[in-house]
Amino acid sequence: MVAYVIIPGIDGSDEQHWQTLWERRWGAAAVRIAPASWSAPDLDDWVGAVQGAYDDASRRDGHVVLVAHSLGCWAASAWLDANPSNPVGGAFLVAPPDPRGPAFPRRAAPTFAEVSARPLPCPALVVGSADDPYCTPGTARDLATRWKARWHLAGACGHLNSASGLGSWPHGRELLHSLTQQ
Repeated sequence: MVAYVIIPGIDGSDEQHWQTLWERRWGAAAVRIAPASWSAPDLDDWVGAVQGAYDDASRRDGHVVLVAHSLGCWAASAWLDANPSNPVGGAFLVAPPDPRGPAFPRRAAPTFAEVSARPLPCPALVVGSADDPYCTPGTARDLATRWKARWHLAGACGHLNSASGLGSWPHGRELLHSLTQQ
């Protein structure tokens, strides 16, 4: 059995977001991070929230997989960088924003603006979109390379969020399955 740590982006994932729909489907096997700074993200707060969710998830099952979207990808990356010996079965990183890109929310999330991608200590898959306003496909591919992660271009799906109309995103579940079955 797998336990999932859900790591949304700014303001969390709404009721129609694939992360929320997956979390409902997984029930007790999923733990969502709960930072105090959802709307004005602080990297240390989010990394601490990942640690708390990881601790909870690892008590449920030793095989923990991180499922991150948007800014949550950077929280996952920073947490993995600080905790390389914690056993993680995989990191599913969807639509990471480019911290140097023009659409990055520097005012809302200044502590995230200086993050950098370093090799991750677990299997990882980065999923990007051809028309993500927060990150070009080339930059997302470069992040995957720097994270030593597999790369997948999901097509023209915007920011791969609720506005993208993905619903429960069956293709995403297939991609996640490909990561967890490695």
